[in-house]
Amino acid sequence: MADVNGREGESMPRKARISRETTETKVTVVVDIEGGPVRVRTTIPFFDHMLTLMARHGLLGLEIEASGDTDIDLHHTVEDVGITIGEALRQALADRAGIRRYGQAGVPMDEALASAHVDLVTRPYLVYNVPAVAGQSGGFDVDLAEQFFRALVTNLQATVHLSLQYGSNQHHILEALFKAFGRALREAVTADPRISGPLSTKGVL
Repeated sequence: MADVNGREGESMPRKARISRETTETKVTVVVDIEGGPVRVRTTIPFFDHMLTLMARHGLLGLEIEASGDTDIDLHHTVEDVGITIGEALRQALADRAGIRRYGQAGVPMDEALASAHVDLVTRPYLVYNVPAVAGQSGGFDVDLAEQFFRALVTNLQATVHLSLQYGSNQHHILEALFKAFGRALREAVTADPRISGPLSTKGVL
């Protein structure tokens, strides 16, 4: 039987480790699409919570060690973690053969309802249909969520639509978004033995 990469024999491990170091941040990410430990330490507790939720609901193995100039602003660390997760996922998915490619999920969180739609085509595009809400949740600037997802999507090379149907509590809104993305990604990366090669009439994604 062909593996998820369209080759005969044993399946290739869908796992990657990526490190990124700049004058502003230092980030190491290990991603295992087949699952595994979830250990997230970015020095930003609320962000750690969101990333842990994303991994748990996406059934991903995810290990992150990150530090940065958070005394100045959280932006650099949040964005660089998104970049590094995206790069790790892209490497772990290799040629993306044999996977379902598309995934979608809707997640309610008390009064909030959010949805995510993922296409693992190699054209990066993010639609972030979440009304601008100023302020913080747990010391985390709410608008940084968009910057995180934009960095992840660009480096993963995928098309992702994130939408908030309604909601008022900032924590609940972000939690629903991160969970929905994780669940939609899980569906998209799932291997299907009926699919040979990339799921595209072009022959490539």
